[in-house]
Amino acid sequence: MMESSSLWMAISRLAEIEARLNTSKEISREEWEKKLNDVKIRKEDMNKLVMNFLVTEGYADCAEKFRMESGTELDTDIATVRDRMAVKKAVESGNVEFAIQKVNDLHPKILDANPKLFFHLQQQRLIELIRDGNLEEALKFAQEELAPRGEENKSFLEELEKTLALLAFEDVSNCPVRDLMGISQRQKTASEVYAAILASQGHEKDPKLPSLLKMLICAQDQLDKKIAYPRIKEFSSSLPDDPAV
Repeated sequence: MMESSSLWMAISRLAEIEARLNTSKEISREEWEKKLNDVKIRKEDMNKLVMNFLVTEGYADCAEKFRMESGTELDTDIATVRDRMAVKKAVESGNVEFAIQKVNDLHPKILDANPKLFFHLQQQRLIELIRDGNLEEALKFAQEELAPRGEENKSFLEELEKTLALLAFEDVSNCPVRDLMGISQRQKTASEVYAAILASQGHEKDPKLPSLLKMLICAQDQLDKKIAYPRIKEFSSSLPDDPAV
């Protein structure tokens, strides 16, 4: 994509500077900024990066406002962004049954093609039944819905056995697998189904901007071994420090 290549050019400039000045021990701020300014990045490309982040992360309202203010077109229907966020929020709030129904309505092939994802959603339903104190219903659900899948897959069986261990403790806080009852477990399952929906829509699961920042950090780490230069330490401001000598 054009916006990625333009940013990559800027990041690559770090390596180019090191190659040209490998006999130097220090680069001044003035010289550094002059060379970086040689790389021109179009505003349109930056806007596309921002839009990609908003759409991938599911910020539908922000994406719509940004489209109106910047004129940057979305590469997907905003309704699809809202739909997948509705599924994610449903799982995070414990309403897994609604999330499964929503996925089947929107993308009926996702769960059929991904048995591991479907098992994890059903596992989360079991956890929510235990959380609500519906122990008899939880045991019945495990026997009817999860046990048959466990017989077909050893890893599923192991996960089911861990989950059922929650039933053996009156005080779940003393259970070795108490983390299953935590918000992090909901978030893990929600992220898994969210990534599957993104893939089904032909969208990458991770936004481009964080990946480019990782490339920048890697480039700076390599450059640190060679020379002193105005290094960016605070990425929220993007202002470089003076060279350390």
